[in-house]
Amino acid sequence: MGLRTIRDIDLKGKAILLRADFNVPLKEGVITDDTRIRAVLPTIQFILDQEGTSLILMSHLGRPKGERKPEFSLMPVSERLSELLGRKVAMAPDCIGDEVKRKAEGLGAGEVLLLENLRFHNGETKNDPGFAKNLAELGDFYVNDAFGTAHRAHASTEGVSHYLPSAAGFLIEKEVKFFAPLLEDPAQPFVAVIGGAKVSSKIGVLESLLKQCKTLIIGGGMSYTFLKTKGHSIGNSLCEDEYLETAGSLLDKAAEKGVEILLPVDHVVADEFCESSEALLINSSDIPPGKIGMDIGPKTVELIQSRIAEAKSLIWNGPMGVFEFDPFAKGTIQVAEMVAACQGVTVVGGGDSVAAVNKFNLASKIDHVSTGGGASLEFLEGKALPGIVVLQDQE
Repeated sequence: MGLRTIRDIDLKGKAILLRADFNVPLKEGVITDDTRIRAVLPTIQFILDQEGTSLILMSHLGRPKGERKPEFSLMPVSERLSELLGRKVAMAPDCIGDEVKRKAEGLGAGEVLLLENLRFHNGETKNDPGFAKNLAELGDFYVNDAFGTAHRAHASTEGVSHYLPSAAGFLIEKEVKFFAPLLEDPAQPFVAVIGGAKVSSKIGVLESLLKQCKTLIIGGGMSYTFLKTKGHSIGNSLCEDEYLETAGSLLDKAAEKGVEILLPVDHVVADEFCESSEALLINSSDIPPGKIGMDIGPKTVELIQSRIAEAKSLIWNGPMGVFEFDPFAKGTIQVAEMVAACQGVTVVGGGDSVAAVNKFNLASKIDHVSTGGGASLEFLEGKALPGIVVLQDQE
């Protein structure tokens, strides 16, 4: 089943309803990071370059939970988009209703209207058919380019497609292009670097990756649960005791499949979980009583380096330590630099690892930095994403 994209259809003279992901961080009404807005610009520009098209944009912002809250208005997005596109992006008073419909119908060729926050209405997250139909009535054709919400069956990501012909924008196309081969037939050796705090949030991903991986590198807070399963002492480090058996079972499956699992062999620890704590190096897999594991040590970094350097495909999801605290960021920085230097196809998915490559200015050296945290995790688990299923040719 192929993905239908905006290249495959004739948009000329049509009103295009585009679902984007403008869920950007705001501070006192000012956008602090416009990465998500910039990510959808190629799709917007392509649509506006087609003869006679008009564009109606829709997105959510934050979690207003079905209430109209001024702090969640998309007005700052319409202003930033106007600057980036060099043309006025009009702001609608709402996302449905007679006045919105009038504004959408009144758009001329090349004109752009941004609908107000979809989540001001409960019908969005409930995938209410009536709400989806009201949205669909605003355009002739539906395009989804919001990968970050593609794992949710919401009115604007799944419901609208039942009422309008649909296709994917370039951002979703790119996400699928980089993620799908990792599950189906990655270039070998395929190395996965999985970190972050909890085993519980990554079980499905780890199990899915075992099918294709040659080496699975586990770092971050979740590694202490695996170390404890193997009989190592972990001091006061983060551990999900209820997942010790699951971690043990994953290690057994990896051994059966011949997948190499790398766990930390040394640690940077602290007396308490605090940025001002002194960073101490423990030259062992075991963490002394009373100490908290905060980062991987230099021997672990060296082990990881040789595997990443030889990878032909690589996925990185989750930091190696508490990278938000400078004394404990070194392991994550070094892994980010290794991933950037890797000659294979490199994909970074998930909020914190994306934040890390952006923080260390390495994003441009990585083949694909995903825009969707939860969506990229579910894709890696092999789950069908509702917002993408509806854009596939059902042949």
